[in-house]
Amino acid sequence: MDETNRGRLTKDGIRIHDQDDFGGMARAGALAASILDDLAPLVVPGTTTGALDRAIEEAVEAAGATSATIGYKGYRHASCISVNHVVCHGIPGDKVLKDGDILNVDVTVIVDGWYGDTSRMFVAGKLSRKSERLLDVTHDALMLGIEAVKPGATFGDIGHAIQSYVEAQRMSVVRDFCGHGLGRVFHAPPNVLHYGRPGTGARLEEGMFFTIEPMVNLGRPETKVLADDWTAVTRDKSLSAQFEHSVGVRADGAEIFTLSPKGLFHPTYT
Repeated sequence: MDETNRGRLTKDGIRIHDQDDFGGMARAGALAASILDDLAPLVVPGTTTGALDRAIEEAVEAAGATSATIGYKGYRHASCISVNHVVCHGIPGDKVLKDGDILNVDVTVIVDGWYGDTSRMFVAGKLSRKSERLLDVTHDALMLGIEAVKPGATFGDIGHAIQSYVEAQRMSVVRDFCGHGLGRVFHAPPNVLHYGRPGTGARLEEGMFFTIEPMVNLGRPETKVLADDWTAVTRDKSLSAQFEHSVGVRADGAEIFTLSPKGLFHPTYT
């Protein structure tokens, strides 16, 4: 059997993985998370997003892993780094971080054929109260989405858990981008929407692997993609934040593959 085609497919085209596959995903996810742990001290005012990306690429190579993003659809970097009003897919470069900037760093590595995909927020210098509240809401929305993961639930249940919480905080959920299935491929069914109605969408089964990665804006949800065909920004220039975990469906709920080994997933750690 082709290693990329292990397990069976549901009627919705979602792959159901074997129990042995959870270990491969856990190893890939742990590496991606540890790389972001080690990046934390480097995120300071005065550094550039390009310098952060170079540190990530070196860490991937040192671990004997492969960057999933270098060469993906022509992309040339080991991460996406999205600062302030950039929603996602920010391209690392010469941008110098200023005190108070918030940034999402998104990393995907391949370990023994398995894809570990995670992103989290960082702050350069002192975090403003407004930004802190945005980060808190976005992080909590992700965790509420993960709590909804269990066999028999639907993907609409995940989206509803996220959307209802975020909108109750008078913020908005980005609708133009979503989570995705993964495993021995980077992107696969299903599309994991971060909004929705309970009981709708495909039903979750044990053995499904996918990301949950809500993007939350302080202002309106609309985005636009810049001329580079990658960078997505908020149309109203409001701040945006995102947290992402890769998860697998177990009989009793979600296994999070990308937990921070050092407990640094949220940037307000002490």
